[in-house]
Amino acid sequence: MPQSGADALTAAARDQVDLTEPLLLYVLVPLWLAAGFADWLCHRRACLASNSGPKESLLHLLMFAEVGVPLLAALLLQINSGWFVLAIVAFFAHEATALWDVSYATRTRWVGPVEQHVHSFLEMIPLMGILLMAVRHGDAVLALIGLGTQPPQFALQWKDPPLPPAYLGCLLAAIVWLELVPYLQELRRGLRRYRA
Repeated sequence: MPQSGADALTAAARDQVDLTEPLLLYVLVPLWLAAGFADWLCHRRACLASNSGPKESLLHLLMFAEVGVPLLAALLLQINSGWFVLAIVAFFAHEATALWDVSYATRTRWVGPVEQHVHSFLEMIPLMGILLMAVRHGDAVLALIGLGTQPPQFALQWKDPPLPPAYLGCLLAAIVWLELVPYLQELRRGLRRYRA
């Protein structure tokens, strides 16, 4: 007996492979790391310490924190409605800080087309992450807007099952060495130049 259209769609949906987690973990997060490091290279080439100085470096560290907190929460905690609230608030805070950063930077130094293009990645990757998480955890999003089958959950709970320790260890090491250390070094150079 031939399948009806609705039955065929249900069967196709059941057979579909969920690629959201591999895309988040192995494409989007590494892309964010690469864009952040590329931005630091642009700053180094522009001799940030000599022109815009420590203020711009502090703005970069603020944006790092605005993206880093929801990222760490997603890596370590269960995703629920509370995570989406955190991520959305952090996204808009990041966008406001990015606007502040570019407004300040363009008054003190040249911001070339490569750096501007890198900035576009750094601004949109968090949004792509939130959208992929919404596809993966649609129930938590629907609960936030009152359309879920259950009330929104905001409890902080460790991810169960946790992500593989090797992945977490490599990722955290990459974040420290490709993002945190270079940007702290950028701030140190700016402060040293500012005091001189």
